[in-house]
Amino acid sequence: MTRAKIALVLIAMTARVAAHDFWIEPTTFRPKVGSLVGLRLLVGQDLIGDPVPRDPASVKEFQVLSASGRKEVPGRDGGNPAGIIRVDASSLLVIGYESYPRSIELTPEKFDLYLGEEGLDEIRSLTAASRTRNRTARERYTRCAKSLLFAAAAGRAGSDRPLGLTLELVAERNPYLTPAGQPLPFVLTYEGKAKADALVIAVNEQDPSKKLKARTDRAGRVTFRFPVAGAWLVKAVHMIASKSPGTDWDSFWASLTFEVA
Repeated sequence: MTRAKIALVLIAMTARVAAHDFWIEPTTFRPKVGSLVGLRLLVGQDLIGDPVPRDPASVKEFQVLSASGRKEVPGRDGGNPAGIIRVDASSLLVIGYESYPRSIELTPEKFDLYLGEEGLDEIRSLTAASRTRNRTARERYTRCAKSLLFAAAAGRAGSDRPLGLTLELVAERNPYLTPAGQPLPFVLTYEGKAKADALVIAVNEQDPSKKLKARTDRAGRVTFRFPVAGAWLVKAVHMIASKSPGTDWDSFWASLTFEVA
């Protein structure tokens, strides 16, 4: 392990309480047809995270979409990886996971800090206007994670497709056919509709400190030029005032992992 990697691990360990990213990490992004692929669920920061074992009480949906159709991702309760699939067709595989909402309470300082990190300026303004900035924030959060795997032969490349997650990122070009430095557009949707003016952040595993950031346009679209190849995490957060008793805010966290050619 390099010194830089060790430093990142130590930083992640000290910041574990504040970690909140959630993503899918396959055992390989480029599986062969007929092979088995493990799908780990991770929570952490900067693509350094702790495994989340499969919990049937948390899984609203866990599915894979390929050229052979849509299927549920099987797995053992309490298992890590949380799911295992067999690649049965040559195509781009789209893995999707959505959790049931979970509740959390955050101190005013931590809540305000993460609102700033995730670009939730509107919520920051609402808390200031309603004089709730100095109160504990009661939040329900929902995880909406995707991953793209490439097991394609010539003529069967395939493309990302919406899975119907509450908050969802969809790559409009195949990242495995888009070399580093070329434009790669994404669309962010909330309940199937374009989500405008949302901050989208891209993180690379080789140097997570150099994040790419942009806000979606009116069509919910944002475009990045990834400077280096390798594994990337693209993420976004949407938050609304909650109508549920005992809860102030409902948040939805979207992530998408893949490799850039």
